Amino acid sequence: MIPELIKENLFLEDGRALSIETGKFARKANGSAVVRMGNTSLLATVVIYKEYKEDFKFRPLTIDYREKYSAGGKIPGGYIKREGRPSEEEILIMRLVDRLLRPLFKDNYYQEIQIMISLLSYDINVLPDGLAGLVASTAVSISEIYFKGPVSTVRIIRINDAFIINPGIEELKKSELDLIVGGTNNYILLVEGEMREISEIEMMEAIVKAHKYIQLQIEAQISLITKNKKFRNKRLYNIKLYNYYYKYLNFNLKVFYIKEKINFLYYEDIYYIYKGCLFKQKRSKQIENILNEIKFHFSNESIVINNIEIIFDEIKKEIIKKILLKENIRLDGRSLDDLRTICSKVDCLPGVHGSAIFTRGETQALSTVTLGSSLDVNKIDNAIIRAKQRFYLHYNFPPFSTGEIKFLKGVSRREIGHGNLAQRALKNIIPFVTPYTIRVVSDVLESNGSSSMATVCASTLALMDAGITVKRPVSGISMGLIMNYLTGEAIILSDILGDEDYIGDMDFKITGTEYGITACQMDMKISGITYEVLLNTIFKAKKGLLFIIKKMLTTLSCPRKSLKFPAPKIYTFYIPKKFIGTVIGSGGKIIQEIQVSTETNIKIKEKEKGSLGIIEILGKNETKLKSAILKIKNITFVPKVGKIYKAKVKNINKFCVLVEISKSVEGLLHISEISWKILTKVKNFIRTGDIIYVKYLGKNKKLGKIKLSHKILFYRNYHI
Repeated sequence: MIPELIKENLFLEDGRALSIETGKFARKANGSAVVRMGNTSLLATVVIYKEYKEDFKFRPLTIDYREKYSAGGKIPGGYIKREGRPSEEEILIMRLVDRLLRPLFKDNYYQEIQIMISLLSYDINVLPDGLAGLVASTAVSISEIYFKGPVSTVRIIRINDAFIINPGIEELKKSELDLIVGGTNNYILLVEGEMREISEIEMMEAIVKAHKYIQLQIEAQISLITKNKKFRNKRLYNIKLYNYYYKYLNFNLKVFYIKEKINFLYYEDIYYIYKGCLFKQKRSKQIENILNEIKFHFSNESIVINNIEIIFDEIKKEIIKKILLKENIRLDGRSLDDLRTICSKVDCLPGVHGSAIFTRGETQALSTVTLGSSLDVNKIDNAIIRAKQRFYLHYNFPPFSTGEIKFLKGVSRREIGHGNLAQRALKNIIPFVTPYTIRVVSDVLESNGSSSMATVCASTLALMDAGITVKRPVSGISMGLIMNYLTGEAIILSDILGDEDYIGDMDFKITGTEYGITACQMDMKISGITYEVLLNTIFKAKKGLLFIIKKMLTTLSCPRKSLKFPAPKIYTFYIPKKFIGTVIGSGGKIIQEIQVSTETNIKIKEKEKGSLGIIEILGKNETKLKSAILKIKNITFVPKVGKIYKAKVKNINKFCVLVEISKSVEGLLHISEISWKILTKVKNFIRTGDIIYVKYLGKNKKLGKIKLSHKILFYRNYHI
């Protein structure tokens, strides 16, 4: 049977075309779609678990994004010639699509869903991450899932005040603003990206511009969905599903009765715990004791015992929201705009190149800076990107930071995402002229909300402590939102706690300097917010950022003027390309000997253009570093015509003397150039091992040998 292809096209202002289609690929999936723009093409598939499960306490949604090496005409490197575990770049796109789609599923929809997105073809002029949300939304929308979509994402950049939608990799390098914006037809749902200290108005301008293209993509999806035959069966499928759900879980009268009984018996106890301004650990312990009492009390209620925690969570959220909305009191007693107590310290680890601890309330981050050479760059080599990062940041979130025990399985997706956000916040304030590779590591020692923003603050101070001349200090803050659905009022919270993030409707992380915003990441738990709420949040965040920067500057007012003692020193200079092989030596013998004897690391590479090579020497001992420099300069020494040099007599023959000007330059001093007097024996005038001065006269054009003179340093018959 010939597959029925359903396709929709739309065009950007610059004339480029974007198409979405379904019906041709992956027809056994519950939903599948292909998006194409230029030669960049992505396939998304959705599969729903056939049986309904009742034992989930969270939405069982799995997003997987993979970039096929074949998409870019490449073969994977390494011993095993096939795609392996996902790269950090792929994981970041998985997280982005997850945050876009997750809020739009029905609250009580717990059927297991797997969405897989594959990059089939790559065009250097169109990056795929801006299209991932569109293709995933299309695949979900044509499946049987009840989905409050469609939605879409757009990547927008700005170069010289001109906006570009879904740019290529070369355009991205020139941009001063880089955002991925996601949303529904009426609301903004996702904002993530980096900027070079732009204003709040400039950021909103980019979001509004991107949203117009999102609306066009949603219109195209709706047109595609209505043409699809699967859509006709979707309503019947969902009616069956909700009848099943109604019968067995959420709307069961028994469950409703249990919830009312818990409210009657424990509402006041829970209310006063959350209003008591307790520390997180103490509050959590008391809430856990009440939950255990409830489980014991209803242990005979077999129908709902597996769902007690879900019911209890609903009650907790209702109580916390009531305290916030009606009394404007937060869990730790602050008002809506207040920030937690801030303190920080630098130079707390004497053995590292730079360090800082930043504490905000019950959240604490320890950041360290390590300086290295160009050999220590972070190499990225995946299906579409090949790059070397001179600045990178790693974020660690150990289980003890929340007082828990967990099996360590390597770096989590959350750690990769938070680390990337902090790295993007800081990368544009690092000076371009630094010769160092800079690695920052942030370890969260204690967490109760905004640990990634504490990482930004701690890392800024650590860089300043290391003597890196950052343009300006960067701080970060996490903003929350509680929607009052009765009045439509949006309550914005500054510097949110972990529990406020859990029960709230938004987590908007914003970083910046006193001059402007450097990065942001917005997560929603509802189906979006208006421009007005978004702009108010950004303005409130700016006040918080400036306050935090002032606090940070009381700890360290400016970067240190010099590097610390443990930090290595780097010296870079140029040599003629023809000497690169001479410095390296046969089998690397010479360069290895220099590195061992001077305790340095040496890197040699050719300059892309011109006839020069670059020598980079890194060492901790300045004397030994200078020794390594001298050894290489001796090897690469080129004498200049007319210059006088100190020379060592290596050997004496009947008519000439072999002298050494440097380790790599030897020449013959003819007997006629030794003295104005007529010499019969050279040995009567010069002996082996003597140090004499000679003048370099150039090269003999016929023989190619250098010409030296000793007598020219004297007037004829007279010494000077």
